[in-house]
Amino acid sequence: MRGIPLTKDFANGEVSFWYRQIGLPDRRAALPGPRPYDVAIVGGGYTGLWTAYYLKKADPGLRIAILEKEFAGFGASGRNGGWLSAEFAGSRKRHAKARGRQAMIDLQHAMFRAVDEVISVTREEGIDADIHKGGLIHVATNPAQRRRLHDELKDLRTWGYGETDLRLLDRDEQRERVQAAGTLAAAYSPHCARIQPAKLAVGLAAAVARLGVDIFENTPVTEILPRRDGGQATAITPRGAVTADYVIRATEGFTASLAGQHRQWLPMNSSMIVTEPLPPEVWKHIGWPGNELLGDEAHAYIYAQRTADDRIAIGGRGVPYRFGSRTDNRGATQPQTVALLWRMLIKLFPAAADARIQHAWCGVLGVPRDWCSTVHLDHATGLGWAGGYVGSGVTTTNLAGRTLRDLVLRRDTELTRLPWVGRQVRQWEPEPLRWAGVQLIYALFRTADRRENGHGTTTSPYARLANLISGR
Repeated sequence: MRGIPLTKDFANGEVSFWYRQIGLPDRRAALPGPRPYDVAIVGGGYTGLWTAYYLKKADPGLRIAILEKEFAGFGASGRNGGWLSAEFAGSRKRHAKARGRQAMIDLQHAMFRAVDEVISVTREEGIDADIHKGGLIHVATNPAQRRRLHDELKDLRTWGYGETDLRLLDRDEQRERVQAAGTLAAAYSPHCARIQPAKLAVGLAAAVARLGVDIFENTPVTEILPRRDGGQATAITPRGAVTADYVIRATEGFTASLAGQHRQWLPMNSSMIVTEPLPPEVWKHIGWPGNELLGDEAHAYIYAQRTADDRIAIGGRGVPYRFGSRTDNRGATQPQTVALLWRMLIKLFPAAADARIQHAWCGVLGVPRDWCSTVHLDHATGLGWAGGYVGSGVTTTNLAGRTLRDLVLRRDTELTRLPWVGRQVRQWEPEPLRWAGVQLIYALFRTADRRENGHGTTTSPYARLANLISGR
């Protein structure tokens, strides 16, 4: 990290900068002992909170508990890049195989509406999460990326994206929106808003608690058991068993910590850095007046936002996976990853080269073997789950929560008929194949990016090989 400008109070880890801004929440009480409920939700992130929120609003009489190992919003919900985006993880063709092309188009339109649904709930519940719906810009910074961007736009036109949903920016409009160095082409979608992730998590948890949901923190769940012989499903904790008609797994990147779930979803690591607030003279060179979210078309892509207090927060994969599905150590990220993200920052925004980095952190997200998100409920066993968002979970969790509500209440709705409902995905390979495979995939992606930055106008064969191995 030599040569990287750091603030005097630079921190690495400590959950995330988002919590540093607002302070860690006071922890709620742990589970006091064995308890019966109608619905028990394992995991206090966005998925669990949205599911509890919509269930309790639909049926105030339901007894609902959330069981959280740390505190509500500790995981990816409080560490992400703040993209309230309509992007949905996974292959559209793969989802369409389940229920047809129109069903996938319906799913995409549901994601468009979900962005506004989150904004609406925050207003109703008085949650100030620095939300600004400025849209999303994807930039291409080499000829191969430009070609992918054009090809993707053509493909998305067949999957429900109209001209008002996604369009190319002409050179003048692109420059007016944001001065990202080296941009050869850019596309804009209005279906995205900036958020402060921790503010949303804390505010949503408070709203859920006000509705009468029991949130038990410092309560790790070690195993989830299905309903047997007319009994109830069970969440096992060191503080006692919680029984319920339905137990919902909402653990995303921490799913591997549950007994029997070690190969279910791979915990993929993602890292971020954030600058100190940038002065007006720097913003004169960068622009970015609309506070759009910003991403690129690289294979090892970045994601960025201009924060409400005029910082730049930028993230990327870094070291993507730890052997044995281990997760991070309280959010600390590797120095080489901090250096990589800083280089990406000044490459896109040379005017910010002297800006000091104030915080670095990381977290894990859940990746299914086919890279496609799922939501599921089995009435026979009483077990349900949602997740595998592959980094696109801020909005998808809201759609998942509303879908799980309808599934639990046995409603046949347009949400329960969407093609990601009820999908079965095979498990990841055992170690060391899992670790070796992920390392190879991301080594190929990084090689592809280097080669595309050097020459060529088409996607590198290394990236095509990586996609083939990964099954994306």
